Amino acid sequence: MTPPAIAVLEFDSIAVGTRAADAMVKRAPITVFRIGTVHPGKFIVLVGGSVADVQESRTEGLLVGGASVRSEILLPDVHQQVFDAVSGKRQANTGDALGVIETTSIPINVAAADKAVKTADVTIIEIRLGDGLGGKGITHMAGLLHEVQAAVEAGVAVATRVDGTVCQSIIPIQHVELREQVNKATEFYK
Repeated sequence: MTPPAIAVLEFDSIAVGTRAADAMVKRAPITVFRIGTVHPGKFIVLVGGSVADVQESRTEGLLVGGASVRSEILLPDVHQQVFDAVSGKRQANTGDALGVIETTSIPINVAAADKAVKTADVTIIEIRLGDGLGGKGITHMAGLLHEVQAAVEAGVAVATRVDGTVCQSIIPIQHVELREQVNKATEFYK
């Protein structure tokens, strides 16, 4: 079940991030969906729950994290596809067009994906966060070309406004081999 809200905090210190995660859980009745390290030496905390509880927990994480917080987001009404994707679920790549949003910030990538899927009729194939990406976040989405264009444009606008470091790509008509490979995995060794 999707929580009404999620927060993602990215720390540049593993020790501080661990302490902040503990403080966040102690502060409000939230669910910790994922915590841990990603390259290069970042610590990520992904929590969910009611909007008020996630806001309170996030505030505590920011307070404890202080200058170690590199990036963070609060999504008070997260889209189901985003929640599923950050939980590790993949969807089939069945659209004509493929869109990719790449950011240097993991939380900002999640926010961009949420805006993209709320803007246009696309399917998020996957959201990959951190590991194997040098700490970056990427979102792959598929659909009709005009929908993918609108989704990528909306997601990039959010990411650029907050972070400024965004790469994007739209493939109007995927080759069948690309579609098959993306369906398998986007990690080279999988």
